[in-house]
Amino acid sequence: MKLEKEKADRREKKKKKSKHSSKDRDKGSELNGKHKSSSKMKRSESPSGVRSAVKYEAGDSDTHEDVKVDPDERNDGRQKSGSPEINNNREKADDGHQCDSLKMKKKRVKDEKQEKNQSSSRKRKKTSSEHDKTEKKKIKKDGEQEEKKKERGKKDEESEKWKWWEEGKSSDTQKWSSLEHKGPYFPPEYEPLPDNICFKYDGQPVKLSPVTEEIATFYAKMLDHEYTSKDVFQNNFFSDWREEMTKEERKQIKTLSKCDFTQIHKYFVEKSEERKNMTKEEKQVLKEEASRLMEEYGFCLLDGHREKIGNFKLEPPGLFRGRGEHPKMGKLKKRIQPEDVTINCSQDSKIPTPPAGHRWKRVQHDNTVTWLASWLENIHGRPKYIMLNPSSKLKGEKDWQKYETARQLKMKVDSIRKQYRRDWTSREMKIRQRGVAIYFIDKLALRAGNEKDDESADTVGCCSLRVEHITLHRRLDAQEHVVEFDFLGKDSIRYYNKVPVEKQVFKNLKLFIKHKDPEDDLFDRITTVKLNKTLNECMPGLTAKVFRTFNASTTLQDQLNKLTTEGMTVEEKILSYNRANRAVAILCNHQRAAPKTFERSMQLLQEKIQKKKEQIEDAKKELKEAKKAHKDAPSDKSKKLLEKKEKAVQRLSDQLKKLQLQETDREENKVIALGTSKLNYLDPRISVAWCKKHQVPIEKIYNKTQRDKFAWAIDMTDENFQF
Repeated sequence: MKLEKEKADRREKKKKKSKHSSKDRDKGSELNGKHKSSSKMKRSESPSGVRSAVKYEAGDSDTHEDVKVDPDERNDGRQKSGSPEINNNREKADDGHQCDSLKMKKKRVKDEKQEKNQSSSRKRKKTSSEHDKTEKKKIKKDGEQEEKKKERGKKDEESEKWKWWEEGKSSDTQKWSSLEHKGPYFPPEYEPLPDNICFKYDGQPVKLSPVTEEIATFYAKMLDHEYTSKDVFQNNFFSDWREEMTKEERKQIKTLSKCDFTQIHKYFVEKSEERKNMTKEEKQVLKEEASRLMEEYGFCLLDGHREKIGNFKLEPPGLFRGRGEHPKMGKLKKRIQPEDVTINCSQDSKIPTPPAGHRWKRVQHDNTVTWLASWLENIHGRPKYIMLNPSSKLKGEKDWQKYETARQLKMKVDSIRKQYRRDWTSREMKIRQRGVAIYFIDKLALRAGNEKDDESADTVGCCSLRVEHITLHRRLDAQEHVVEFDFLGKDSIRYYNKVPVEKQVFKNLKLFIKHKDPEDDLFDRITTVKLNKTLNECMPGLTAKVFRTFNASTTLQDQLNKLTTEGMTVEEKILSYNRANRAVAILCNHQRAAPKTFERSMQLLQEKIQKKKEQIEDAKKELKEAKKAHKDAPSDKSKKLLEKKEKAVQRLSDQLKKLQLQETDREENKVIALGTSKLNYLDPRISVAWCKKHQVPIEKIYNKTQRDKFAWAIDMTDENFQF
């Protein structure tokens, strides 16, 4: 009994020690394992009673003691607290507690870092977002300020624009009271070729004098042009080139066929490519230089107002090309020197300063002419001028007067027509010829035609027609009394037309060509000067050219009234305008060659049209599905979707129509030049009134330059104007 009681006491004591050890371990875990691991060895007894050493982790040495186990206890069927198994379990439990504590600590530190990073990121995003918003607001504000600045500048420019038309008509003789300008801008002097670029003759390099070399570069630059393949061009060039050569060069260079310009040509092709590939900064430098020249030379003071000059830069030297088969093509256009130039300015103005080391040919003060500088060009020996820009007062007044004279003809044209009809039966051949010539000028809008010398291109007008230029058909294409015209008009543009004429005109033409050779003049009894003198007697200021302006403007007015209807879109109205303009261009024979890029641009437009058609098909399918969905389950959402799809189909259809109108317009204008008649023969007030009446933006008809030219018409015309 006593032994059992001692055993029970020992068990109770062990239990208490075990609880106390567990609490100590928990505290040790919380201390994050700060104690260093101990090398102290703890001892326990094996079941056989032999003591064994066990190594414990730091923190365990103060919780365990060496306990002497009773042999009876060893056999009670339970593991004792002092056994190696129990000690190993405790060791594992202690390690587990420490690992859990370390993991929790690491997790807590990681969470804190993540939270800190997220917070920092949120702050950065917020700051970045606020910065972006500030930047956007700033950019928007700057853009708005820039727009306002431009708008103010535009308004200031408009308010400063000289409305000369409000001041009344100037004197017919005196064109200005004061005129001051800087004179013309001369092209830069020639820069010799690099030493490694040479001209070769008969396979051998030849060093040319600067003047001879410069002319050689003119030809070399044109090697890939069809002009240099023409005999007339080659002969004229070589003849003029030899005149400028030194004696030694003339002795050596005798045949153009032995001249090799290949290296020079290649050099300029590379220079051209370099210019194309210039950086934005380099282009900006050139742009700024051009602006500086424009500011210095491009304006003058006319009657105290700043006016733009049209062509302040003198043409650089080069080779004359001409139009068509011009007999002088290839001849040398010589460099213009200050000694060739006459300056015109007011007497009290500051006279332009000539380039250093030079002087002007003459300085005059003639206010009855409108030019600022003049010189003789060497190809035809004709004077050339520096004039004011088309937007200037002097040019505008001239245009205004031209169209007013054409409008006056409207009141007189019936009596003039009666007169030339009477002339058809006159006993005098000269009067008959004059009557038929005026009929052609009126009906066909032919130019009067000037007398030509042998060195000019073989172009003709009405008065200079030859027998070979017309063919008479008593009946052709189911029409009677048809005249077939075939000749080269201005700028060597072919005029080909088959026109039915009145019977008496046909009879007169047969009479005019009788007993004549093909190269003889059709109207051999009249000249342009005599014809215009007769017209001026019918109405002051009337010439053959006024008839052309009158018929062009009348045709435009009639066509616009006919082609424009209510309910048209802006695009349809523009197509109608271009068709009316085209009718005028055909009347005036304003033709052109099809642009080189025409086929490619049409192909791109057709691709756009095809793509738009596919988009419409897809949109219609989506619309069909939306209709079905709305029918099956009607709701506000399905209704809105249906409306959206309907609008999409309508929008795409409008876009397709616009593209198709563009295609039609381009195709119809392929070989017709609309610009010439629009700028020179059509009264701008017709177009301005049409735009205002039909709510078409004037920008759709006239570009910026054209609007400046016709500022007088835009300002003074209302929608009720009729030519």
